[in-house]
Amino acid sequence: MRAAVLRQKIKVWMLPVAMLIGIIFHDSIGKLEFLAPWLIFAMLLVTFCRVEPRRLRFSGLSWKLIAVQFVGSLAVFFALLPLNRDIAAGAFIVVFCPTATAAPVVTHMLGGDIDKVVAYSILSNMVVAFTAPLIFTLMGTAEVHFLDAVRSTALKVMPLIIAPLVVALIMMKITPKTHETLAHHAGISFYIWALSLIIVVGNSTSRVLAEPTSLIPVMIALAGVSLILCLGQFGIGRLIGRREGDPVSGAQSLGQKNTVLAIWMALTWLNPVVSVAPAAYVAWQNTVNSLQIFIKQKSTKNNNAHGQYV
Repeated sequence: MRAAVLRQKIKVWMLPVAMLIGIIFHDSIGKLEFLAPWLIFAMLLVTFCRVEPRRLRFSGLSWKLIAVQFVGSLAVFFALLPLNRDIAAGAFIVVFCPTATAAPVVTHMLGGDIDKVVAYSILSNMVVAFTAPLIFTLMGTAEVHFLDAVRSTALKVMPLIIAPLVVALIMMKITPKTHETLAHHAGISFYIWALSLIIVVGNSTSRVLAEPTSLIPVMIALAGVSLILCLGQFGIGRLIGRREGDPVSGAQSLGQKNTVLAIWMALTWLNPVVSVAPAAYVAWQNTVNSLQIFIKQKSTKNNNAHGQYV
């Protein structure tokens, strides 16, 4: 019992501590960047072992969320374009960016439907992979060959989503006992994500600090817009999810973003300073996740205590 209570307390502080470590040791984090894809693969493999293939389908929730992601990203871009093009691009990228690979992990902790989040993650990443090159070209941000850009984006996002899912399905058929063991220890994926977060935050911090001081006002504006859109997407996702019977899955699918991909797209096709928006989003979304985990665990603890006296 004491070990279980200790683990719950550790989980509450795991994400803030990971972010703090990434910020403090950002100069050295670059040496560990090669580990990030492997950590994400391992995290998703463990999580996907809990996925039921028969339930892995696009639902009404998926289509409503993708509409918000696609239309909303263009709406915020054109709304902020008269103010400042870089700020508008930063707003666009943090809405347009697909669902984070860690979203199923947090969804599981919060009691949501992993299958729905995995399905939407695949859909949103596919949409971004095939539409990002065209949108960035039309925005006039870069001269790119469309098919080459589609291929490079797809190769950047799809393997980390599809490969662990395929491996998990193969394990279900070939090594069912190992598959079942991983499924029953899905909680370990949270700790793997925390290690990945150290690398993501460290790299993001280094990129922000590398920008010239003359851009500080723009960077502050980008971070502020990123915060507003982070809270807005979690809120809208929860509202849509509630109407579909699963507010947690809706919130995590729309609010938790693949910021690594967003930073890469910003550095590839936009002004490098735009990457400050998704870099700041790393801090905002993980602060939201930490608060949600804290509230969830506090609620569970109170319910258990209440049950003992009923």
